[in-house]
Amino acid sequence: MIAHHFTIDLEEYFQVSAFESRVARSEWERFEPRVPQQVARLLELLARHETRATVFVLGWVAARQAELIRSIARAGHEIASHGWDHVRVTQQTPLQFRDSIRRTKDVLEEISGAPVLGFRAPSFSIVPGREWALDILIEEGYRYDSSLFPVRRTGYGYPNGRPHPHWLERPAGRLAEIPPTTLDWCGLHLPAAGGAYFRLLPYGVVRAALRQCERRGVPGTFYIHPWELDPAQPRLDVSWLTRLRHYGGLGRMAQRVERLLTEFRFTAVRDTVTALADAPATGATRRPVGSVVGE
Repeated sequence: MIAHHFTIDLEEYFQVSAFESRVARSEWERFEPRVPQQVARLLELLARHETRATVFVLGWVAARQAELIRSIARAGHEIASHGWDHVRVTQQTPLQFRDSIRRTKDVLEEISGAPVLGFRAPSFSIVPGREWALDILIEEGYRYDSSLFPVRRTGYGYPNGRPHPHWLERPAGRLAEIPPTTLDWCGLHLPAAGGAYFRLLPYGVVRAALRQCERRGVPGTFYIHPWELDPAQPRLDVSWLTRLRHYGGLGRMAQRVERLLTEFRFTAVRDTVTALADAPATGATRRPVGSVVGE
C-alpha cells in the first residue's frame, strides 16, 4: 500500500501571501499567536491515525515558538524549512534567498536536534526563471524540494514540471523534487494537493488524485496549514476573492482531514526521499519518476 506524504505548512493566519497588502511584516508581533492550539489539534489527529508528517516551518515562527517545534519533533514528525518570513522567491534576490534558507535551517536544526533535509517555498514560488533557487538549496545542504507545483495558475506554478517525485539534475548537484499532487484530467494537471483546493472543491477531487497516484505506484503529496483548522480566527478586511480563498470551508476542514487520514496511509517526505536515495540503481520500487535536467 502506497504511503502518501502528509505535509503541514506551519505559519500563522496573518502571514499568508494574500494578506501582504494588509499586514506588514513589521506588524506581525502585535498579533496574538494562534498556531500552537491548531498544531496541537493536528498532532492529536495524526497520533490517532498513527501517521507521521513533514512540517515545513517558518523560521520566524520557530524562533518564537521553540517548544512547539520541539513537541512536533518529539512526536516523530519531520521538521523542514518554509523559509524565514514567508517572502516569495519571486520577491528575493539569490543572496536574500540564501540567507533565508540558511538562517531557517540553522534555527530549526538547533531546536529540533535533527538535520533539516527539505524545503517548500512560500506560495510555491519557485517558478520558471527562478530555478537558481534549486541550486542554492543544494549548496546549502538541502536534499529535497517541494515547491514545483505542476499547474498553470496566476501567482505560482511550474506548468511543465513533472507531477510525481523525481530527481532534478542541477549544475550544483542532485535534488529530489516532491511536487504537490495534481489530478490528471483530459490531459491537464489540475491542482488537488490540499489547502483551498481541499476546502472549496468536492472531497472526491483530492481522493481521486491520490487514487491515481496509487495506481501508478507513486506517493502523492497533500498539504494543509494549521489556520485551516481555525474557523474562529480573526477576519481581516480583504477582497471578496481573498475572503473566499482564505476563509471558505474552514468549518468543514477538520472533518475532511479526519476522513482523509482514515482512507489513506501517509508518512513523512523524509522517509520516501531516504529510501529512494538508498535504493539500488535497478530493481528498486517507488523510485523517482524520470528526471529534469538543467532549466
